[in-house]
Amino acid sequence: MLGGSGCSETLTGPEIEAITGYRLPSKQITWLKLKGWQFVTNGANHPVVGRVYARLKLAGVKPTSANAVAEAWSLDLSRVK
Repeated sequence: MLGGSGCSETLTGPEIEAITGYRLPSKQITWLKLKGWQFVTNGANHPVVGRVYARLKLAGVKPTSANAVAEAWSLDLSRVK
């Protein structure tokens, strides 16, 4: 379940669980480290993975600052009165 409009910039807990195969954050962190994934931990010590980064990793593309640009968007003011 990676993607869709209106998604957060980071993966959800269930998405990280689906990728790693683990429910426990400590096991997820171990898996992410072993597989060379970049992540940070939040205040609850849960791994936080960027959505664009995950898409690139899962596609077999080595994420870099050049290709890890967020999806294009535009400001729609058509409904503003």
